Amino acid sequence: MPLMEPKPDALRPGTHHGPSPDRVPDLLAHGSPGRLRDELTALVGPGKVLSQVSDLVRYASDASPYRFVPQVVVVAESVGDVAAVLAYAHDKGREVVFRAAGTSLNGQAQGEDILIDVRRHWAGVEVLDGGARARIRPGTTVARANAALARHGRILGPDPASAVACTIGGVVANNASGMTAGTDRNSYRTVASLTVVLPSGTVVDTGDPAADAVLARAEPALCAELLAIKAEIEADPELTARVRAKYALKNTNGYRLDAYLDGSTPVEILRGLMVGSQGTLGFLSEVVFDTLPLDREVAAGLLFFPSLTAAAAAVPLFTEAGAAAVELMDGNTLRASVQVDGVPADWAGLPGPAAALLVEFRAPDAAALASYERAAARVLERVELAAPVASVTNDFTRDARRIGGYWKARKAFVAAVGGNRPSGTTLITEDFAVPPGRLAEACEALLALQAEHGFDAAVAGHAAHGNLHFLLAFDPADPDDVDRYAAFMDEFCKLTVEEFDGSLKAEHATGRNIAPFLELEWGPRATEVMWRTKEAFDPEGVLAPRIVLDRDPRGHLRGLKTVPRVEPVVDACIECGFCEPTCPSQDLTTTPRQRIVLRREMVRQHPGSPVESGLLAAYGYAAVDTCAGDSTCALACPVGIDTGALMKRLRHARHSEREERVAASAARRFAAVEAAARRAVATGRRLGDRLPASVTGLLRTAVRPDLVPGWLPEIPGAAPAGLPVTERARAVAVYFPACVNRVFGQPEGFDGPSLPEAVVALSERAGQPVWIPDDVAGTCCATIWHSKGYEEGARVMAGRVVEAAWGWTAGGRLPLVVDASSCALGLAREVVPHLSGHHRELHAELTVLDSVVWAADTLLPRLTVRRKVASAVVHPTCAARHLGDEDRLPELAAACAEEVVVPDDAGCCAFAGDRGMLHPELTESATAREAAEVTARTFDAYLCANRMCEIGMQHATGRPYHSALLQLERATRP
Repeated sequence: MPLMEPKPDALRPGTHHGPSPDRVPDLLAHGSPGRLRDELTALVGPGKVLSQVSDLVRYASDASPYRFVPQVVVVAESVGDVAAVLAYAHDKGREVVFRAAGTSLNGQAQGEDILIDVRRHWAGVEVLDGGARARIRPGTTVARANAALARHGRILGPDPASAVACTIGGVVANNASGMTAGTDRNSYRTVASLTVVLPSGTVVDTGDPAADAVLARAEPALCAELLAIKAEIEADPELTARVRAKYALKNTNGYRLDAYLDGSTPVEILRGLMVGSQGTLGFLSEVVFDTLPLDREVAAGLLFFPSLTAAAAAVPLFTEAGAAAVELMDGNTLRASVQVDGVPADWAGLPGPAAALLVEFRAPDAAALASYERAAARVLERVELAAPVASVTNDFTRDARRIGGYWKARKAFVAAVGGNRPSGTTLITEDFAVPPGRLAEACEALLALQAEHGFDAAVAGHAAHGNLHFLLAFDPADPDDVDRYAAFMDEFCKLTVEEFDGSLKAEHATGRNIAPFLELEWGPRATEVMWRTKEAFDPEGVLAPRIVLDRDPRGHLRGLKTVPRVEPVVDACIECGFCEPTCPSQDLTTTPRQRIVLRREMVRQHPGSPVESGLLAAYGYAAVDTCAGDSTCALACPVGIDTGALMKRLRHARHSEREERVAASAARRFAAVEAAARRAVATGRRLGDRLPASVTGLLRTAVRPDLVPGWLPEIPGAAPAGLPVTERARAVAVYFPACVNRVFGQPEGFDGPSLPEAVVALSERAGQPVWIPDDVAGTCCATIWHSKGYEEGARVMAGRVVEAAWGWTAGGRLPLVVDASSCALGLAREVVPHLSGHHRELHAELTVLDSVVWAADTLLPRLTVRRKVASAVVHPTCAARHLGDEDRLPELAAACAEEVVVPDDAGCCAFAGDRGMLHPELTESATAREAAEVTARTFDAYLCANRMCEIGMQHATGRPYHSALLQLERATRP
């Protein structure tokens, strides 16, 4: 046993609401049924079957109001794995659901039997024909695909608000569209071909010229039935007209029946049906899109109106003027958006009826955009605008930052409103479409119906296409509240269909909430065709039952999830999953959403229940230890939920009093600790890698892996004991060499000055000399302590460094330049919660600059670049993203290299100070995709702005990463 064990009980939430009616039953406390687990492991191989209770719980929730616990999770790596599991399900009479990003709003990514993860191993983009087409794997996010296409001036047609998180498989399976896609740029219109694994295991590439022959041999009954249904629809003029009319609006409710009219062969029909099939007809293993031009010239305006109906009435005018997007937001949405970073605080005071339109014009060139702007100005003269608060300007802008802020507020709609829901309630997100000309009328009817049933909902939507979204919150544990919600849904569906002949699902696909109302919209004849379609593809009902077709009129009320309170820092989470793509541990252990989901399940349980015990046993490593603590989840979260902060708090809770005392003592004696660390690094390098690795390995076993860093071959030699000599009198800035740069030197074989020498030389060369304080040794940004949850140590060091910095900078008159991005972030922001009132006052007077910002903004304009390398690849730091300075590193790199590449898959390296030495598997997992991009070719320079990130990236790639400032010093050296 290790000498210092953490306290697992400290991870138990402080409050329990349980037992909740939807808690995971005790029979799953030991995970998946043994026979099911063992048979699937034998089938697909070890490591691909997730069966612990913590695995089942973390996959039981998605962005919807539903919660279904799978019996087992299979992480498929290949088409062969998928086909094998489908064959197994057929033989055993089991059910299968596919899950990729889990951003579905209606439970399409949840199942009660076998759940197949098709995200982790299914990412990849191949740009074809100069960007005219793209072959994309289903686990690729829309944002990642568009990043690859942008270099070619192209973009995908579908543009859902969740593009940063949702994956291509889900987008096509739900026929998601978004702000501009409408009915002519969605997946159905832009998918050129797809490869599908049918429930029988047959694999069909619809782009293969021989596909019809392949399908006819493998699935003759399916081919015959598809052609028979096609003939019946075409022979029924009334049904044919109905199908065509239904798709004149945005409509994703049910199967895409116009596939029978648009396709002439079984394969063509199959291609169309698979779009919007929601995982019920087969698995999409690959999709080829026809792409669209990327119009780079953009102007947008956020325009405020006195009422929702006034805003809706203005929509057709902007559409006629050529707007690419017209997004509607009601007062509740606007007021809730104040939670979103950058949204003006005075929006909270907007009057109740207020509404806004976000109108955007896109053009291929400036002249075309100017023409659109003139048309928009004419519209503004005709509509009734309002400026109810000071921040409202009601104008158009081309400023990318302002436009980005507008879209950030709009895309945060669900999370922002959901974060404001009453405690303990769950969130329903619905979308429907009406003829665009009747949008104002539909808004009035929806608001009246909500009021009648006691809901104060928020409304937003893609107004140009008659598509509205609304959110409702209710308590699924309260039968009366469920009945109130059910009554509303009954009347809403009747209103949409009978009054407006609208679509009950415009872009989110049928899902569990609308499946019981499918026949209401489509009628018995078309619905019967949909049932026949399902039976033709999946006669045994293996795939995703009750997600599109459900004969239970109350099926939409089954599986509703409770949302218990856990901790205030995360209680606003609606489990949307926006945080997951940025999380370093997403492919290793858990994601921020899953960390929250697991804690909510603990609260649903009896204290001490077998399920709670199982979750606690796994949570330490899976959630707390393998969280990088980089808080990029807070940047991705529309309302800034910082799950990393919660994990740091839990680290503190697990510490013994002895550990806290030792950590505080280290802070008080940090000069000695720093010197000892430098000597240890120097000694380790002299001894080679084998002995230091053996010693640290033994210590990790004896003490605790999460306390003792392991030795890595990439650890560089020690930094020089002395720092460059500088003068205070001439200095225009104070230079604070971070402790990591006072301990660790540059990569082995690096030919050049140390980083402190380079910063001093560059500053002098630019005529902006810096001063290094004589007493800098023994000071630190305090990140070492607060990232590990050592609160007393963080308080000790935070107070000391702020007091010292205030003195060094003459009370804040000089800027403080820090040569590690994470330490700049630490000193600028992260020390603040650990400061006393007096020290906070001192801190408020400081100006902290990342050295990259100092170099790009102050030094580079005064330097002469004398030599450049041919190519450089850049690893951006998380800290720079938090500071809003991520553009400066590529800017410096561009001064040093003819070609600069920022990998499309660049993200947090998860080295996180020393976490990459505590859990190297975390860094290896987090960097796998970026490393594959970097190592696919050779670069002349590998640049970063943080020594520990550089070590992490060198560990991941085998390439010698170093600071961009070292490269700049070399490029400008006389």
